[in-house]
Amino acid sequence: MGKILKDGKEKALFCAKIAKEKKAQRLLLLELKGLSNITDYFLICSGNSDRHVQTIAREIEEKMEELGEKPLGVEGFSEGRWVLLDFDEVIVHVFQDPVREYYDLEGLWIEAPRIALPFQEEEEKDENLP
Repeated sequence: MGKILKDGKEKALFCAKIAKEKKAQRLLLLELKGLSNITDYFLICSGNSDRHVQTIAREIEEKMEELGEKPLGVEGFSEGRWVLLDFDEVIVHVFQDPVREYYDLEGLWIEAPRIALPFQEEEEKDENLP
């Protein structure tokens, strides 16, 4: 079984890491604690085709299941335009960009704090090197 994820934030960061490894783009982690009673975190990311969206979602689902975390629900997988994975404290949204722009979850949850992703901080440091 391996590593145990102790809380929602750790689950969300793990999902983000897996998405990044599958070349997900525009990753964003929102903390919804105190703003929503459905979940604590939204992880939002994009893929550039239906197959890419499905690959990202499938990998997150498989890696979470390896840790004993089965999704409560999966929606939209067969179409591959917007896949939702519900892991209780974390809901993962994998979009194609036009669908992401249309539903604008970032705008809908504008008051939700954005959580920095460790690999994004590393990328920013690399971009600032001479």
